Amino acid sequence: MRVLLTNYTIATRSGSELYVWDLASGLLARGHEPIVYAPHLGRLADDMRAATIPVVSDLGQVTAAPDVIHGHHNHELMIALLRFPRVPAVRVCHGWSDEPVQRFPRILRYVAVDETVRSRMVSEWGVPADRVRVILNFVDAARFRQRERLPARPARALVFNNFAGQHLQVVRQACDRAGISVDAAGADVGRVAMEPHALLQQYDLVFAKARCAIEAMASGAAVVVCDQAGMGPLVTSTNVEDLRRLNFGVRALREPVSVPSLLREISRYDARDAALVSRHIRQTAPLDLALDRWLETYEEVIAEYRALPPGDPDAELHVASEYLGRLRSETAARSCGFLRRLYFSWERSSLLRPLLPSRSSARRIAAWLRL
Repeated sequence: MRVLLTNYTIATRSGSELYVWDLASGLLARGHEPIVYAPHLGRLADDMRAATIPVVSDLGQVTAAPDVIHGHHNHELMIALLRFPRVPAVRVCHGWSDEPVQRFPRILRYVAVDETVRSRMVSEWGVPADRVRVILNFVDAARFRQRERLPARPARALVFNNFAGQHLQVVRQACDRAGISVDAAGADVGRVAMEPHALLQQYDLVFAKARCAIEAMASGAAVVVCDQAGMGPLVTSTNVEDLRRLNFGVRALREPVSVPSLLREISRYDARDAALVSRHIRQTAPLDLALDRWLETYEEVIAEYRALPPGDPDAELHVASEYLGRLRSETAARSCGFLRRLYFSWERSSLLRPLLPSRSSARRIAAWLRL
């Protein structure tokens, strides 16, 4: 099966990019033909090519049509749909704050990575419930190996998030009181984890959410669900299944990140229970099970499309025209995202910080740009 995976970028080690990497690697290992398309390529694209996964920034280089298109963002998926006019597609959504999915006649399934995203798809974005599937997030258990055992008391902690710098100081204050040393890994602290499977082996307690939390649990660490937006509980053998259905994400972040709340969750640390959690994640969330679900979805979509009467090209062009009409505002939103990342990057520099507007002024500027 030829599967074209689209993403807005394949350059750094962020959520959807690593998702594409794992999925493409898994498909290749099973004898399928993944092709990855993104307009912006970087080091991660080089790593994929080194693993013999074709990666392009121009779909004109792909001369054989795929059997199915697997899209992560509207713009790149629309480019692929118009480039390959007789190929069905699947649209994936990774988070509550993602852009609303673009409807299109040949997008036959919409996949959410958790129940939170599914809720928004069917209750706000108008996606028919029978077109939505939930394929929970996964971990490459062969790469993220479980450590032998945790100490009775945690000694080392890691804030594991691309925006770790925004809540690092609060976590550090709490861990200092508990006698725990703290490190951070993430883009905005200048320490991107190039080998997270090796890094996580060094820590007893990890503050993370979503994919990062799953990888930490699979590695055997105790995990407090936490990021810059808020925090949730320590993951235990009694709440792990409920939290996984929420992708250890936004609906699990029930309160602000504060020293008292962090100390409360740190006090619940239990090395034996963390081992049970790790075992559960490794059994229920491995990449192989997710690949099974994805291949079933691809086959279902391909079979359904073949059974349909010929599509109406005018209807597809009408949808594409409406999408292009909204493209300006979507482009502005992406520009705001880039400027936000640039702002926080410059804010860490003692030389550049005095030149930046205050955060409140920056928020007003961002709000104006989104109009």
